[in-house]
Order: sequence, then structure tokens, then C-alpha cells
Amino acid sequence: MATYYLEPSRTFSEFLLIPNLTTKACTPANVKLKTPLVKFNQGEEPAISLNIPFSSAVMQAVSDDGMAIALARSGGISFIFGSQSIESEAQMVRKVKGYKAGFVVSRSNLTPDHTLSDVLALKEETGHSTVAITDDGTANGVLLGIVTGRDYRKSRDPLDRPIHQFMTPFDKLIYGQSGISLSEANNLIWDHKLNCLPIVDDQQRLETLVFRKDYDEHKENPMELLDGNKSYIVGAGINTKDYKDRVPALVEAGVDILVIDSSDGYSEYQRETVQYVKENFNVKIGAGNVVDREGFLYLVESGADFVKVGIGGGSICITREQKGIGRGQASAIMEVVEARDQYFKETGTYIPICSDGGIVHDYHVTLALAMGADFVMLGRYFARFDESPTRKLKVGNNFVKEYWGEGSNRARNWQRYDTGGKSKLLFEEGVDSYVPYAGSLQENLDKTIGKIKSTMCNCGSLSLEELRSKARIALVSATSLVEGGAHDVILKESSLSEE
Repeated sequence: MATYYLEPSRTFSEFLLIPNLTTKACTPANVKLKTPLVKFNQGEEPAISLNIPFSSAVMQAVSDDGMAIALARSGGISFIFGSQSIESEAQMVRKVKGYKAGFVVSRSNLTPDHTLSDVLALKEETGHSTVAITDDGTANGVLLGIVTGRDYRKSRDPLDRPIHQFMTPFDKLIYGQSGISLSEANNLIWDHKLNCLPIVDDQQRLETLVFRKDYDEHKENPMELLDGNKSYIVGAGINTKDYKDRVPALVEAGVDILVIDSSDGYSEYQRETVQYVKENFNVKIGAGNVVDREGFLYLVESGADFVKVGIGGGSICITREQKGIGRGQASAIMEVVEARDQYFKETGTYIPICSDGGIVHDYHVTLALAMGADFVMLGRYFARFDESPTRKLKVGNNFVKEYWGEGSNRARNWQRYDTGGKSKLLFEEGVDSYVPYAGSLQENLDKTIGKIKSTMCNCGSLSLEELRSKARIALVSATSLVEGGAHDVILKESSLSEE
């Protein structure tokens, strides 16, 4: 006969945290939110950690290169959506990896015989205002000069004017020699009031560029998530169909970590995909989604570096009502965390858990972390911001942003829901919708993180590990849910949060 789980399937809204002693040391300024992203052995440090426990969902309406840059700047990570062409996804990865770095390989290069028209066309294509002029027009040719916006005036200079007539020639440039440290390069930039410092070898061949704005941005964003080359860390979504073509392209583009994007990760397809990546590439990979102990252990034994938990809990997901599968997010997290902790005790290997879906309020994030998740993946939350790739519209008297699920007809991401059948979406598991426009990512994320840190102080915890060990969590009744909000008063129209 069937196996029955008679305990109700619980959501985050059914729980509250019980305060612990708040010591004088428990202030938000002392709270650290660093958390592991990939598995590691006891006594070792993870290869990749997040500075804040946030990742953006693998969705067309959420995670492109713009969102990846903005979130990495704040200390989190985006997984760029995989329901696009391989080259398009790889190009988004390249944009993120090349956006900010200490030593940047020049991506805008021309020869002295090119013209102002070529400079303007390249600027339009790449967005770069600095162009390296080399003998062969490549990133590693002999450096002959630099062109910036200060070297020409579109209103005066003819478009066919050769670059060699207006570029700043090499003998007038301040440059660094191969082997210079980033600190020394930044000192040259400040001493000579430069915006860009080229680095050349002893044969005058261009190696890299160092930009003043990179130093400024790093000082303004101390929580940035960076790799060893000072480039932003970025993830990418893959599926279990074209992974043998997609993964090599993403790895070549510089992706730091992959994740299999699927509504149900407890499958042989996922095991084959994880094993292929592990056998052929030196790149981390997460898998999922699962909702129980069996699914978690299956993916861990397959080689997954982290596991995503959650089926049917997303705000635009209708998997539960369409197929009748899934589980309340709180119940899923509690069972998988118990399995993870037991696995760690037996093997000494810690597997990070990502809570994906079911987050409605900011405090739900804190609950997910207290229950044992290492980080959360959010779609609706990030879709509301300027940095998401969707359109901002005015509907009635309110501004909104478009937001649709990967299982909707609009996304047509049939690979995410594939079970070996025909190559098409037979029915929808997601909807096409709007979410209220909320402004910039940084402003909203700062507020959410402020709430999390404040709650952690109430729980007497200064780290996520301490929160997991100290948290006291209570199941609440339907009546107390009503009591928890504003009640028995006449609300005014404005509030502090609206201001």
C-alpha cells in the first residue's frame, strides 16, 4: 500500500521564533551572514562561500547578467537562466566575469588605421568608453595608444578620421610593467590621476587594463562576491537535455558554479548530468529540487555540491495544483536538514542546502536559515527591482514589473519539466503575472538584511551557524496568525515602510 505522511505539510507562516537572551554583544553590526555555497569536509573551508545568504532564481524574468552583477556586488549570487540559447547564456556569463576585475583583459581593441566611426560602433556594442589601440587590433598586440571619450568630439570630428590622428600615443601614456601588483597599479592610478592604467610586457605587448572605477566600486561595496582574479562570481542554470553542449560553453565563458534547473530533481537524469560534469570539468554543480531525505541523499551520492529544496512553493508555481506533487516548504526543509546533519555526522562532509520557494515575508528567510538552510533562492523578491530584466509598466495607479514562471507558456522551458517525453510543454506549471515595482535592489536588500540581523540578535545569535544551533521555533495556531498582524484598529494610509 502507499506510504502516508499524516503530519500536515507545513509552511513558514506556521512558525515563529522564540527569543533567546540578547547580550550586549548582539548588535546588528556584529552579525555575520557568511555561508557556504558548496560542500566541504570537516575542518576545511568551502571553495565558494556567499557573503549574504541570497541567490536569485534560475528564471527568465529574474536572473540575467544585470541581476548577476548587482547581486554579486552585494555579496550574493545569481544563477543565469538556462532557457535560452547556449551562446546567449555563455555571453551573459562573459559579461559578468568581465564587468569588474582587478586586471581586466581588454575587450575593446582596434588598430591605428580604424576610424572614429569604428570607435563609436564598438562603444555602442560593448558599452566601453576606453579602447586599446594595438598593432593587430587584438587584446595582446603591441600597444600603440589608447582612445577615450576625451580624445574626440562627435560634433566636430569627421567619422572617417583615422584613429592614429587623435589617439593618445604610447609615448604619452602612463603604464605598468608585467608583474606589477594590483596595489601598485592602483597607486599609479591615484598618483597620476588616471582613469585607466594599461599593463604591458617587456615587448610592449598589452596584457591587461586596470580601471580607477573598479577600485572605487570595491570600496563602496565591501561585501562583493569575488573570485581570485577580483571578478564577480556567477552561476548558471543547465538542464538534463543539452548539458553536453551547454556545460563546455559555460565553463569556457568562466562560470563559477552550475545548477540543474528542474521542478523535480529526484531523477536518474540529474544523476547522469552531475556525474558528467564531475568527470569532465573542474566546476561546482548544485542539483534539485527535492523535498525529502531520499531525494537529498540520492543527489548527494550522485556528487552534487549543494542541493535545492522545494517543489511547488513559488508564487508563480502551480505544480501542486496541476500535478498534485510537492510539499510545504517548512516541512521539506526540516526533513532534508535532518538528513544533511546525519550525513555530516557519518561522513564528515557538509552539504549546503538552498531553500527555493515559499518565501512570502522577509522573516521567512530568517526562519528558513534557522531551520537549517544555508541560503535561499528567491524569484518574486528580485523580480520587483530595477535590476531584473523585465519591463516596468503602469497598471491602474501602480507601477509593476512583469514576472512569469519557467513552466508558463511564455517561458516554454519544457526541458525543466522533461521526463523523457516529447520536446514540448504539454501543460503549464507556472503562470504569467505582475509583481509590485519596488525600486533598486540595494535599497530593498539592505532593509531585508537589516530585519534578518535584528531577528538574529533577538535570538542571541551572531552567525548563521549559531542561529541554527540556538533557534527555538514554535508552531502557531490559525488564531495566533491573525493576532500577529495589525488588528482591531483603523489603519492610516501611510506608514514608515511606505515612506
